[in-house]
Amino acid sequence: MRKIKFLPLFIILLVIINCKEEKDVTFLIDRDSIGKLNRSSLARDIDIIFDNDSIVKDTVALKFGNGAQKIKIFEKGGKHLLTLTPTSDSIPMIENIRVEDPRYKTKSGVGLKSTFKDIKDNFTVKKVITSRKNVLILLKDSDAYFTIDKEELPSSLRYATSTNIEAVQIPDEAKIKYLMIGWN
Repeated sequence: MRKIKFLPLFIILLVIINCKEEKDVTFLIDRDSIGKLNRSSLARDIDIIFDNDSIVKDTVALKFGNGAQKIKIFEKGGKHLLTLTPTSDSIPMIENIRVEDPRYKTKSGVGLKSTFKDIKDNFTVKKVITSRKNVLILLKDSDAYFTIDKEELPSSLRYATSTNIEAVQIPDEAKIKYLMIGWN
């Protein structure tokens, strides 16, 4: 008789222990996803994936039947979230994503408001590519890459066009200009 009294309590305790707290992934950048979008998402499904948001497609390209060159995703309040570039395949998928909203962050908390030190502390820098106005930071084992404006660099490196900049030359406090994800 006593065992029967404890059975409901035991079941409730078991349910509580097995319940896991669901994480909000709305603004999470992961290896194969960014928010609601994942690596296998098709460009034609963007309207379904972002059904609560506003979607702006390149209308000039659509008129000529080429498909959208850029797809911009805006929150209902007007905040620009993402800019997507689809592939030119017969069944277009998402090839590149430019993160526009600082709420998007990696699991380790790196996002648009982060610095180069945050990148170094949480990722392994694979390569630094120098361009005329920016420095591109490619990561090992990640499809994300970061752009830092040369204005964030010491003056001796800002105006040198032929100089290859190394990761050790980038100041820790250098701010991120762009955060991109390339799924190709």
